[in-house]
Amino acid sequence: MGRDKSRNIEDPTAAERKLDHIKLAEASRIDGDKMDTRFYYEPMLAGHPSADLDIGKTFLGKRLTNPIWVSSMTGGTGIAATINENLAKACAEFGMGMGLGSCRKLMHDDTYFSDFDVRKHIGDQPLYANLGIAQIEQIWKDDKWDTILELVNRLQANGLIIHVNPLQEWLQPEGDRYYSKPIDLIKRSIDALDTSLIVKEVGQGLGSESLRALCDLPLDGLEFAAGGGTNFAMLELLRSDEAMKQTYSKLASIGHTADDMVNMVNQLMVDSSGDMPDLIISGGVKDFLDGYHLISKCYGHSVYGQASSFLKHAIGSYEELQKHVHAQVEGLRLAHTLLTVRR
Repeated sequence: MGRDKSRNIEDPTAAERKLDHIKLAEASRIDGDKMDTRFYYEPMLAGHPSADLDIGKTFLGKRLTNPIWVSSMTGGTGIAATINENLAKACAEFGMGMGLGSCRKLMHDDTYFSDFDVRKHIGDQPLYANLGIAQIEQIWKDDKWDTILELVNRLQANGLIIHVNPLQEWLQPEGDRYYSKPIDLIKRSIDALDTSLIVKEVGQGLGSESLRALCDLPLDGLEFAAGGGTNFAMLELLRSDEAMKQTYSKLASIGHTADDMVNMVNQLMVDSSGDMPDLIISGGVKDFLDGYHLISKCYGHSVYGQASSFLKHAIGSYEELQKHVHAQVEGLRLAHTLLTVRR
């Protein structure tokens, strides 16, 4: 039998690659205690992910090609228009959903409307407007629910996010005070508004009883906004004077991680036979491995959300953000193929 001559074809990059391996062998060592023990690594059971691998989900009534949510960030400031336009374009290209930053300014003034007006960029992907619980309380008192529906319609949004942020408002120099129970205001919102509703925190997450109360309501979605990511209580402290920082610095560390909240949700699902809102697991999700781990261990119907990791790539050119998102999506596809989550 003749020898396969194709084996004699030399790889022109081999010498350089082998030299790199020699040079980097010591630097590439990872100690055993640094290994990521959240997963079983199964390299024998699949090849590399194929182009037709489907990791998408139907979420909030829309098909997401990738189970990723761009969490609420910004609007009403100089660079916000560029950021939101870039984020919306990425959602359209990669099949993700997006929550807008607080749209409070638009309730009184359209100066910054273009910052939020991204439907033309995001296409048919899920897009949600955003108001705080303090604004909801005022709207309820004034019986002006129609102003919310007008906002959602003007933005061509699929619904509204209500963010609940007591610590941020308390610590913010310009912060509002509200005195109604947020759960009661959310119930009133459900009754008064004919639109899809999501409720979220802003960096502290939610305890088990708050989760239970929300999951008993006919909400469409619930976003964790847990501890470990952008913490708006800490953000406001950083804007405050030294006396405020000394008094309240420990308060910013109060709350729950996304992992804690997944465990709470799982227990709620074990204890209850009722429907669970669609879940956006966010807060401290730094990359595709964190996201894959959390949505894989969650019993509920979930995607994962990120904010600051997108933000730093969205400030400049779209190409920079596009490159970042592409890498994260490819990593997520690889994780789906080679990793299973330890239970």
